[in-house]
Amino acid sequence: MNNKNKIKISIIGLGYVGLPLALEFSKYYSVVGFDIDKDRVKDLKKNIDKTREVKKTTLFKNKSISLTSDWKKIKKSDYFIITVPTPVNKKNEPNLDSLLQASKIVGQCIEKKNIVVVESTVYPGVTENLVVPHIEKQAKLKWKKDFNIAYSPERINPGDAKHKLTNIKKVIGADNKNTLKKVVRLYKKIIMAGVHTVSNIKIAETSKAIENAQRDINIAFINEIAMICNSLKINSDEVIKAAKTKWNFLDFSPGLVGGHCIGVDPFYLAKAAIEAGHMPEVILAGRKINDSMPNFVFKKIKKSIKKKSRILILGMAFKENVNDIRNSKSIVLAKLFSKNNYSVDCYDPLVDSNILNEHHKITLKNPRGRYDCIIVTIAHSYFKSFKKEEILKLIKKHSLIVDIRGTWNKIKFSPETKIWRL
Repeated sequence: MNNKNKIKISIIGLGYVGLPLALEFSKYYSVVGFDIDKDRVKDLKKNIDKTREVKKTTLFKNKSISLTSDWKKIKKSDYFIITVPTPVNKKNEPNLDSLLQASKIVGQCIEKKNIVVVESTVYPGVTENLVVPHIEKQAKLKWKKDFNIAYSPERINPGDAKHKLTNIKKVIGADNKNTLKKVVRLYKKIIMAGVHTVSNIKIAETSKAIENAQRDINIAFINEIAMICNSLKINSDEVIKAAKTKWNFLDFSPGLVGGHCIGVDPFYLAKAAIEAGHMPEVILAGRKINDSMPNFVFKKIKKSIKKKSRILILGMAFKENVNDIRNSKSIVLAKLFSKNNYSVDCYDPLVDSNILNEHHKITLKNPRGRYDCIIVTIAHSYFKSFKKEEILKLIKKHSLIVDIRGTWNKIKFSPETKIWRL
């Protein structure tokens, strides 16, 4: 392998995970960022990052990074790091198409003594049982003899200014001690929080899967508490705040759970469990509850409004302060109202209207006139900045405000305005 100063790293996938990784590594090594999306590469070359995870002023300042959608340009690399999306299909089964395609591309470029690192979320066994054979077949090389592999799960949290790539500890598992040593040395250069090594690849894969499954279950519990409180006709927010006064009560709030991690990873863990002969009842129960929340909210609102009501939904992203709409439950909620012939306007200042329309046939509209019902699904900072006077201009005297995440908790509305929170 080349000496330290001449190490070349190819990052396959330039999304929320790959782009920050490529930029950090380029401070110390020669980096090629590859993505099959030609438009994405063209945008990045113009210093445009549609994920908004990287500030424009920090994009591609040094000359140690090049971007391409030509797979041949990632040849002659020492490390290949795969950071492509791993979603689920309509049946909530793992969709590994992008990962396997990336594996084939790596297989066409890899040479002896190279190391492959998978960062994409997978279920235990995928790296060794699926990724490796695809590389071997294309490369005509043998794993452990000609090339090596490691797994280091991504821990990117979109929209989080505090927890960034460099200050989140990195978990690393590899196929042998020598591979582990080399990959640890590589990541330690950019991860200021340090690394945590595990004894094998499967443990690293499983650790990633349970991180988000745990969070999913905790939110599902709180969501079910909100449903119970609704049935009991008591204030769930007040109940949860009271419970939080105990030191060991976990700090979670009810809400719509979507995105490409919490709403997806539990299904990957469940897949591995079922294949191993264990039925993961708690994990799947948590998913069922969280996936049912849009329907719960819809039915609750439906009882309080008339068929001709004008509805405004604020927030189409899957979480606050991001423009990512993948697996967004706000979109599911909007479609429920549209499907039932309600008049619905959707607004989100962060989301790309063209992408939303292309994938979901939903057109974003600036709020106009007065609405019978306003649903705030996501606590964007932009929505939090709304003054009481601005909100009053959008509602009628007896309008319903559904504030799912407590975005306007501090605003005191008149008794005529109906307020409902999860």
